[in-house]
Amino acid sequence: MAKYFDVHPENPQPRLLGQIVDLVRADGLIAYPTDSCYALGCRLGNPRGIERIREIRRLDEGHHFTLVCKDFAQLGQFVQIDNSVFRAIKAATPGGYTFILPATKEVPRRLLHPKKKTVGVRIPDHKVTHALLTELDEPLLSSTLLLPDETEPMTQGWEIKETLDHTIDAVIDSGECGAVPTTVVDFSLGEPVILRHGAGDPSPFE
Repeated sequence: MAKYFDVHPENPQPRLLGQIVDLVRADGLIAYPTDSCYALGCRLGNPRGIERIREIRRLDEGHHFTLVCKDFAQLGQFVQIDNSVFRAIKAATPGGYTFILPATKEVPRRLLHPKKKTVGVRIPDHKVTHALLTELDEPLLSSTLLLPDETEPMTQGWEIKETLDHTIDAVIDSGECGAVPTTVVDFSLGEPVILRHGAGDPSPFE
């Protein structure tokens, strides 16, 4: 049965954040809110967590997982960015974007796109998520909480608790959550290619 954490949207309780981080570090799988919508998240070095996300969402091997980072310095440890791409991404973060970039050796092979050796990265604009990432001090390996055969991602904590109670370890509820997935921009070949139009304004990358 999943634990349910009712976290204040403006002033996240340190005690609750500590409990959530302990759970993640113990290889738990959580559902947490972002500025775009809910995501499933686990520790980067949690292979079973990755498989659980694949099972819940029925993802194939070509799915791009996302590393959700607390800031640009952390993001830069996991992807290769040249100066022009750096400026473009820096101007758009934090916000509702996911960027596909060549991964560094810090990223486990099992997370990479099998052919492109790329990974998704993002910095969300959400107080609770940022507080959680700061406490964790490492990225959350994440995927949008979009269930198989559904067209809309899940946005209500209580509904996620009811639906996934026996398949995840915790749900974080902080009230309002974005309802639109991120805009996905592929920078893996240097020039931006928009793979999905979503929460972030695509015009800077068109």
